[in-house]
Amino acid sequence: MRHHVTPRKMLEPWSSLLPGWPGGVNVLSEKDHALKREISPVSDITTAPTQSRFAKPVLKPADPRFSCGPVKKYPGWSWDALADAQLSRTHRSAAPVARIKETLDRTKMLLDMPEDYRVSLIPASDTGAMEAAMWSLLGARGVDVFSWDVFGNRWTLDARDELKLKDLRVFQESAGTLPDVSQYDRTRDAIFTLNGTAAGVWIPGYDWIDEDREGLTICDATSGAFAVDIDWSKIDVLTFSWQKCMGGEAQHGMLVMGPRAIERLNTHRPDWPIPSICQLHKGGQANMGLYEGSTINTPSLMAVEDYLAACKWAAKIGGLEALIKRREANFAALNEWVETSQWAEYLCQTAAHRSQVSVALTYSDPAVKALDTETQWALSKKILALLERENAALDIIMHRDSVPGIRVWCGPTIERDDLAALGPWLDWAYGEALDAVVSKG
Repeated sequence: MRHHVTPRKMLEPWSSLLPGWPGGVNVLSEKDHALKREISPVSDITTAPTQSRFAKPVLKPADPRFSCGPVKKYPGWSWDALADAQLSRTHRSAAPVARIKETLDRTKMLLDMPEDYRVSLIPASDTGAMEAAMWSLLGARGVDVFSWDVFGNRWTLDARDELKLKDLRVFQESAGTLPDVSQYDRTRDAIFTLNGTAAGVWIPGYDWIDEDREGLTICDATSGAFAVDIDWSKIDVLTFSWQKCMGGEAQHGMLVMGPRAIERLNTHRPDWPIPSICQLHKGGQANMGLYEGSTINTPSLMAVEDYLAACKWAAKIGGLEALIKRREANFAALNEWVETSQWAEYLCQTAAHRSQVSVALTYSDPAVKALDTETQWALSKKILALLERENAALDIIMHRDSVPGIRVWCGPTIERDDLAALGPWLDWAYGEALDAVVSKG
C-alpha cells in the first residue's frame, strides 16, 4: 500500500499569492497572534476588531469542488459521456444488462481482482452493499467490529442493535484514532473500514490480517477503492460506492465477494429475516445472477453510464497505478500547506494512520482550541460560507457527526493545481471567519 508521500513544491510561491505576508503562510502578524493568545476565554474576545485585515489571494482553484462525497467528476467529463445511456429501457433487457455487466468487468479489471472474485451492483450506495453483506453473511461465527469513523460506527450499531449478534466484540475509538487492529482474531469474522471518510484515518496496511484465517474479512472501502492498493489475499468482502473516488453518482453500491464469501452464502443462512433489498441468496444458495448483470432492484441506467465513463477514463490514463499517483500528488500539494499552517493540523496525529484521501483538519490555534465546541462549529461554518461565496472551495466542512474543522478531498479526480491554490484561500477565510466569530462572541 503506497502510504508514503514526499511533499512537493507548489506551482506558485505563496508570497506572490498573499502580498504582505512573507512566504504566504503567516496570515496573521505576530502582533495579531499575540492578541489571539491573550483572548482565549470567550468572554474576553468581544473586543476583537471586526474590520477585515486580510487581502484575498490572487489565484483561485479552477474547480472549487473538494467535497468528500459526492466528489468532483473526472477531468474532462461532460454530458456527452451519457450519450449512449440505455434510457427508458428496462434494466432486464439485453442491452442494459450488457452495460451493467461491463461496469462489473471494468471494475474487476481496474482493481486488479483475482479471477475468482465476483462483483455485483447493489442498491443504496455503500450502505446498502455493506448491510447486504452483513445481513446475508454474519451469524456463523463470532464477529469483531473495528470502528473509528461515522460510518464504521454505523456497522457497529447494525451488529449490536439491529442484528443483535450474541458473540460480538467492538474495538471503537473516537475520530482521529485507529483502534488496536492487532486484536483481530483469525477465527472470527471481522468488519473494518479501509479509509474513514469522516475521520481522516485509514488502515496502515494489511499485515494484521492472517492469510489462513477461518473467519471472513468484510471491508468498507467506499472512499478507499481506486485510491489505494488492495491486498486481495486479505479481503473476502469489499464494498464501495460510485460517488467517491470515481466521481460517480450516488445511490449505487458495489459488492465484491471472494470465493470464501460465496461459500458462506452456500452453506449458511442466518436466523434473522433478510429484507429483499439485502438478499444475496436465491433458493438457499448464492444468487450468482447478481454477478452477471442482474440486480436486486431497478438501477439508474444514466448513473450506470456515468460510472462506466469514469472507468474508461481511469483505464485510459493508466489504471489503478495512475489513480494512486494522482491521489499522492494531490495529498502532497495539500500537505505542504498543512505543514506550514499556524492554525490547522491533522485530526489524526499518527502519520502512518493518516488518510491521504479524505483529509480531516482541526484547529491548532490555542485561542480557538480554548473555545467551546459550538463556537468552533460556528467558525467552521463561517469559513465554509466565505469560501463558497468566493467560489474558492465548496463543501469542505467536517461531517456533522465528527468534530469541528474542515475536510478536503484528495482523491484521483481532483487536480493537484487546484489543491495547490486552495491553501492561501483557507488562510484568508480562517482569518476573516475568526474575526467575525470572535467579535460576535
